[in-house]
Amino acid sequence: MHLKNKKVLVRVDFNVPMDEYGNITDDSRIQACLPTIKYILESEACCVLISHLGRPGGRFVQSLSLSPIAKHLSKLLGTDVGIGPQDFGSGVKKMVDRLGPKEILLLENIRFHPGEEHPEQHPQFIDFLADLGDIYISDAFATLHRNHASTTFVPKRYLLKGAGFLVEKEVLVLENLLNQAESPFYAIIGGAKVSTKIGILESLLHRIDGLVITGGMAFTFLAALGYNVGNSLVDHDHIDTAKWLMKKYKSKGIPLHLPEDIIITQTLSEGADTALVSIKEGIDQGYIGADIGPRTIAELQDILKRAKTIFWNGPFGVFELAPFQHGTRAMAEYLSKCPAMTIVGGGDTAAAAHLTPKYQKFTHISTGGGATLEFIEKGSLPGLDALSP
Repeated sequence: MHLKNKKVLVRVDFNVPMDEYGNITDDSRIQACLPTIKYILESEACCVLISHLGRPGGRFVQSLSLSPIAKHLSKLLGTDVGIGPQDFGSGVKKMVDRLGPKEILLLENIRFHPGEEHPEQHPQFIDFLADLGDIYISDAFATLHRNHASTTFVPKRYLLKGAGFLVEKEVLVLENLLNQAESPFYAIIGGAKVSTKIGILESLLHRIDGLVITGGMAFTFLAALGYNVGNSLVDHDHIDTAKWLMKKYKSKGIPLHLPEDIIITQTLSEGADTALVSIKEGIDQGYIGADIGPRTIAELQDILKRAKTIFWNGPFGVFELAPFQHGTRAMAEYLSKCPAMTIVGGGDTAAAAHLTPKYQKFTHISTGGGATLEFIEKGSLPGLDALSP
């Protein structure tokens, strides 16, 4: 695709964590988009970047401004990165029109406008964005499962469009996982609720050789088996779903592994007192399961040592709090060192993977949580479909 002297509209994902002073605490998502941005600038095109940050609800929120990100990106690129005004009006269009080759502009948080998340109600916003470039490039993999203006509606308006290097890499890794994964293939699936993982658990049923259920959702499965789980998180509306899934996996001869011992507490806090119980003795009322215990860690490591492929989505406990971090840290360190192909499914799991200093040894850490799961479940994403002619 010829880029010289063209205006390239690029959907990136700069939804990065920042502290209360506006300092970026993890810029990995920005770093992941740099190859695409640099390629565009080196091709003597001008680059117009679109991103969201947080959930401002279609209105301006100062703490969610992309101004700190524009400054950080300027340092990373060694060139000035302008920031658009917040109104998405004529001021933005004038700034874009003035851009020359190798110049770059970051629009203000796209979710400041209600048209981003509700494009059908704001067709004029789609028109506005579609008029900002000659070419559209999608490089925000983590957003491609959302039918938002900048991810699905705007690219449909472009004749010249394509995927950036980040999206291309993510798709190639996941296609390889789906079509060429070496057996034994094990999946580790966690998260809070069974309801959010039904699709992926059904899809994996036809692909994997073993399943590990962990994190908060493990307690729904344990409750379905009749164990006492105290005040642990249970998706009560999906107890029967858990029973049905366990039956399906058993009928296919696929072992399903659940925690054998649990770190429990009465309060999820940094200074919390903890205790260790086995699942057979159960969790008393008033106590919450918050992490996997040492027996479970040892058992899982023994099971996974024979794997050739591992897909991991969902932490093993409430890893954000130090007292309940050990299980996730221990498993992250183990998975980073094991010889299997290890794919980490984005979102909270990517943050969990960074608990080990050896996180770079994972085969691939995805930038997308929900997008990764939906791609595995359905084989495509709305934002990818929008790039088709």
